[in-house]
Amino acid sequence: MSSTTHRPEPWPAERTQDDPWHVVVEGPIGVGKTTLARRLADSLAAGLLLEAPHENPFLERFYRDPRGQALPTQLHFLLQRAQQVGTLAHGDLFERVRVSDFLLDKDALFAELTLDADELALYRAVHRQLVPDVPSPDLVVYLQAPVAVLQARIERRGIAFERGMDTEYLQRLADAYMRFFHSYDRAPLLIVNAATANFADNDDDYTALLEQIRRTRSGRHFFNPSALGDL
Repeated sequence: MSSTTHRPEPWPAERTQDDPWHVVVEGPIGVGKTTLARRLADSLAAGLLLEAPHENPFLERFYRDPRGQALPTQLHFLLQRAQQVGTLAHGDLFERVRVSDFLLDKDALFAELTLDADELALYRAVHRQLVPDVPSPDLVVYLQAPVAVLQARIERRGIAFERGMDTEYLQRLADAYMRFFHSYDRAPLLIVNAATANFADNDDDYTALLEQIRRTRSGRHFFNPSALGDL
């Protein structure tokens, strides 16, 4: 663990034209997106918008019976996320920075992995009717890590029903994220190698990433914290 004690200063109290105000942290299960989103919100004195998987009554059943429980699980998440991002559509545009740990654009990614053709058609119809028209994020931070790393982190966080997650499903999910962000162009994108980084406890890793986030205003960028030690 790093001995660094520097605490990054938050962005200025009044947002300027170039200051991101909606930062999204994304990535597959176990990569650490919620942990990072919480720390960013704290550093930036930001509002925090988080997924709430513990509120989905179908999720534990999905891990036991993916085929039978995929549709209610996905529809519940869609309803939940649409309601959450609706706060962005109707909120104060000049509110300070917001940080969230999910991107609504990627919601269909899970649906396409788990639903059959008829279910997917129903999901898409509901999606069209339900999802509000919200601004794209000002920055998306996409965390990547190999499946073996994801599995180890899932095991460490100790959620019982996640521990039996099928390795093939986790690999398909990680691959689907890679394909999605390969063509994603609705917002500036920062792709982060999170395989060896510890943004929760290592202040050096975290501070370096925060400074990269501050600098990213457009385009597509790659950030590898482990390479910083070679400089």
